[in-house]
Amino acid sequence: MRIGIATDHGGYGLKEEFVGELKAAGHEVVDFGAHGLDPGDDYPDFVIPLAEAVAAGKVERGVAICGSGVGASVCANKVPGIRAGLVHDHYSAKQGVEDDHMNIICMGGRTVGPAVAWDLVQTFLAAQFSQESRHLRRLGKVAAYEAATRATAATMPKS
Repeated sequence: MRIGIATDHGGYGLKEEFVGELKAAGHEVVDFGAHGLDPGDDYPDFVIPLAEAVAAGKVERGVAICGSGVGASVCANKVPGIRAGLVHDHYSAKQGVEDDHMNIICMGGRTVGPAVAWDLVQTFLAAQFSQESRHLRRLGKVAAYEAATRATAATMPKS
């Protein structure tokens, strides 16, 4: 699987571990940064390009890490077509994909230990969307809302 990964300084160490583990597990990894530990960097600079790549199909799934995972999740979900979830447990890592077609897992480099975090990523990557009608119906409603808000924004006068 082609996996994208992004972090700021809050998850830099975890990202560096994941890149090697993902490659060892046979995945192709696209590293969106950060490419060095810089306490002044900002997660949107790395998470937005990751989310855009997932939405465009350039990578199949994404892993986004910041200090808590909250900022990465909020940021990724601003990109149309992204279904990012903040995950700290196995149930959510699996169910988020199976029921909600989650395509980016978000986690906190300061909140989840490396062994648990790696296990969550493996669970996320192994899960498959169920295609059940109720889940397709719900995702259709989300997509319709996304499209409507994009259309409304496109017709608003620029200031």
